[in-house]
Amino acid sequence: MIDDQFPPLSEKILDAITVIGGAHSKFRINTHYHGDHTGGNEAFGKGGTLIFSHDNVRDRLAHGSFIAPFSMKREPLDPAGLPVVTFTEDFRFHLNGDTVHRIHLPHAHTDGDCIIVFETAKLIHAGDLLFNGFYPFIDVDHGGTLRGLINGVDNMLSLVDEETKIIAGHDPLADREALIRYRDMLAIANERLRKLKADGKSAAEALAAKPLADLEENWGKGMFTGDRWFEITYPGV
Repeated sequence: MIDDQFPPLSEKILDAITVIGGAHSKFRINTHYHGDHTGGNEAFGKGGTLIFSHDNVRDRLAHGSFIAPFSMKREPLDPAGLPVVTFTEDFRFHLNGDTVHRIHLPHAHTDGDCIIVFETAKLIHAGDLLFNGFYPFIDVDHGGTLRGLINGVDNMLSLVDEETKIIAGHDPLADREALIRYRDMLAIANERLRKLKADGKSAAEALAAKPLADLEENWGKGMFTGDRWFEITYPGV
């Protein structure tokens, strides 16, 4: 299983697993450390699930974290919910006739992101590298960068074809065309923001230039407006 949402949803997730004939999942991969992807770790860890993650994910879960844009403080996780197997780069599972490839993509959404590629099933779980159809949260305070996110999306694009389905960290199932549109938006934003920073513009001056105004109609109706996304992202450009 990949990720496990917030703690109150653990029972519902377990019920859904039971309906299809399972119990606690044997293996769990955390795509990154945020609470909406690791909140159920403790419940499943206590049930015997073996949790895997990047080294930085375990470190954040073990020591707690604070996400400034949301004023969100998270206390250290109970040891039962900590990943027991950690990696710095990639590894593979060989399960159910498929090869499941976990790939680390550095300094993208955070500094501990991974995507999960089901090679035979032609399916990718993108974690929060993909917010399908709107501006993504980039956790600049914890190693995320816009350039790294673009690099991560490029990596994904090299692995997909017209048949590949992509599970987004947020919003609907995506395909190659949706990923290309998302990548194009990120590249446009990156070019504009980097130019403003190279010109020595402060955050306030750069924001006043409205560099994302023409993107707002298509990308500003999700978690962030363009102005709010700019405020969060610009320091890490």
